Amino acid sequence: MTLEILFVLGLIVLAFVLFISEKFSLDVTALLILSILFAGGFLTVEEAISGFSNPAVITIALLFILSQGLQKTRILEYLIVRINKLVSQSKTLGLGVYLFTIACASALMNNTAIVAVFMPVTIRLAHQYHMSPSKLLIPLSYAAIMGGTLTLVGTSTNLIVNSIYIENGGSSLGMFEFAKYGWITLIVGLIYVLWIAPKILPSRTVTSSLTQSYHMAGYLTEMKISDGSPLIGSTLQERNVNQSYDVIVLDIQRDGRLMTYNVGRQILKAGDILFVKGSLESFLRMKEVEKVTLLTDEKLTQSELEQDDNILVECMITDQSDVIGKTLRQANFRKRFGAFILAIRREGLIIREKIAHVVLHTYDTLLVYGGKRKISELSKRGKFILMGELQADLVKVRFWWISILSIVLTILFAALGIVPILKGALVSVVALMMFGILSPNEAYESIHWQVIVLIAALIPLGIVIQSSGTAAYIANAITSYVNTFSLDMQPYVLFALIYFVTMVMTEVSSNTATAIIMTPVVIAITGEMQFDPRPFIFGVCFASSASFSTPVGYQTNLMVYGPGGYKFSDYMKVGIPLALTFWVLAILIIPIIWPF
Repeated sequence: MTLEILFVLGLIVLAFVLFISEKFSLDVTALLILSILFAGGFLTVEEAISGFSNPAVITIALLFILSQGLQKTRILEYLIVRINKLVSQSKTLGLGVYLFTIACASALMNNTAIVAVFMPVTIRLAHQYHMSPSKLLIPLSYAAIMGGTLTLVGTSTNLIVNSIYIENGGSSLGMFEFAKYGWITLIVGLIYVLWIAPKILPSRTVTSSLTQSYHMAGYLTEMKISDGSPLIGSTLQERNVNQSYDVIVLDIQRDGRLMTYNVGRQILKAGDILFVKGSLESFLRMKEVEKVTLLTDEKLTQSELEQDDNILVECMITDQSDVIGKTLRQANFRKRFGAFILAIRREGLIIREKIAHVVLHTYDTLLVYGGKRKISELSKRGKFILMGELQADLVKVRFWWISILSIVLTILFAALGIVPILKGALVSVVALMMFGILSPNEAYESIHWQVIVLIAALIPLGIVIQSSGTAAYIANAITSYVNTFSLDMQPYVLFALIYFVTMVMTEVSSNTATAIIMTPVVIAITGEMQFDPRPFIFGVCFASSASFSTPVGYQTNLMVYGPGGYKFSDYMKVGIPLALTFWVLAILIIPIIWPF
């Protein structure tokens, strides 16, 4: 082992540690690794920036835009709601058709976008079937993951592996070649999530009351301004109530009329009722100093909060929101969006105290209180996913049908070998903007830049793994072990080992990072042992997407973490049996479809 190989191996370990610890965001970690390699002289300028010009990376960016164009028509929501109505008589049949349709959609669109669109639908469906959303949200994520493995464009992992394979002399993986095995895993996976997973998954979230779900009972109350209160004739801002007592005054009720706007600037009168969020200690302190009366020991419920135009809803912060990395105070959330945040759900934890000072993360779920109109604007202006009721109507924007036609033709022409996927996607994107279906700003904003930067920054790592001899070193070590078995068993042992290692790596790191690291190693091993690399390459593709056992391995798992009220252990309980089942299936079936 040379010092160069040792350094590269150490850097790979560092990357995985940073991915697991989440010390930095995924894209920042990838850029850090790229910077170290570039500064250390392992990469030329051309190699360092090669990821940003990689055809697969550009294709992924273009597919994000095409997906956004399709989302604008709302055809997927329309179809799913209509299909669900046809099978509403049977819960199992209804859920089966629902998840199967999502999987098929995920084969053509980015699965992150699919989950973002259908989380609100899934929560409403849980309510319809009198189920906890926690019984359905992980199955939603799994269906999207499994569907993404059906085609070359279903997941960015497949495109990246295909790109690396072609650069090393391999032939392109077919658009629908993945489906030869993908359909098998999809059918097995759907059987599992429909009949087995619900028995394992907990009932943690409820649809009937968000105040109960967020355990808000002890944090909401009503206060009446008594005669002689120092608040009379002043405003909440003048008395600095929110800061002094660490409370939030949501609304003011006066003479039966609810005041919800500019609450802090209202001149207060005796008899006014304040709807207040805070802790018991804060309430008692405010009662003593401001001479207010706690009207009841019973706390406010969701129905009591939802008066007049006000509603209580959940919303999720997407990876494109500009509030990420800021506190609610820094983001000026109340003034900007006209709504209050009552609590934050993050990775199974509920944060209720001093939330104004909590730094917001991607996929945090917020309990939001405010006017219907203001909250409906959240998804448009702030890049949030509202967990509200779905409007299942097609949006008849001009030339809406071009959005559907463009993505179908792009994939069809690529599958038939008429037009390369990159060329077809580029022409389709330009067409969407020319016909005004998407504005240039909408196109740019639809690209998940964190994903693009992550992939582009990690591709040079794959180059270094090969050029430094690290891939060959790892290949020699694995080959020495595999050679201890009989000649007939060697390809099966090698395949089982590669699939298992890839599967474990993808559970604790980015699936894309795993694929970029493993693909050069697989090419080196199969070249040394003179096996056809194709079955092993497909093994890496499917194993990289077999991220079921942790919430951190795949974005869709992380997205449903908060809304489902899950714990880390829930993913392990339901995901490990499925992952191991897919491992055994891969060993038995992939060599039949793509012989060694």
